[in-house]
Amino acid sequence: MGLMLTTLLAFLGACLLIAASPGPSTMLIIRESLRSRRAGFLTVLGNESGVFIWGVVAALGLTALLAASQVAYDVMRIVGAVVLVVFGVRTLLEARRGRHGAADENGGQETQATRSGWSSYRSGLLLNLANPKAAIFALSFLPQFVPAGALHLPAMIALAAVWAVFEVGYYALYVWFVDRLRNIVSRVNVRRRLEQVSGGVLLLLGARMALEG
Repeated sequence: MGLMLTTLLAFLGACLLIAASPGPSTMLIIRESLRSRRAGFLTVLGNESGVFIWGVVAALGLTALLAASQVAYDVMRIVGAVVLVVFGVRTLLEARRGRHGAADENGGQETQATRSGWSSYRSGLLLNLANPKAAIFALSFLPQFVPAGALHLPAMIALAAVWAVFEVGYYALYVWFVDRLRNIVSRVNVRRRLEQVSGGVLLLLGARMALEG
């Protein structure tokens, strides 16, 4: 029992380090949180659904096929890069038009939040599933924490679930923080600048992923 608790604490510590490392998911969550708290949280749920799916796929051994096939990996890498570039370009265009700022000034924030709910969840899920690094990482990360003597498949799935739930709580803090700064970020110029930054970062991450060998 003590060994399992020690393993779980080590696993949660590793999850914290992973979540604290900024990446595309972090930028997308911040981007959607600028729209509304609901949109940000649904993006988190979409992203963590992807984390859990990759964990299950890794438990079934299917990500080993991706790791072994350079062609399959490159196809996913290009798809992931396209997804990031599309998100980045869309964010920059919206910032240029000032769409969200106009919606807030016209009292349309709740309408915008409602309309973007499914879109936010789908964006978080798509971004995670289109990232081949997430698949390969799940394959190498989760088996390290399977307790000795435990059944591999259920243990891996349980760890994937713990990982996803932990990150829901962690990234919810980002959403909460942006929401607490609502009086500042709701200003049209401030929101536009933040969206320009997040859009630019997503665009650069997509370009880097596309150029990776």
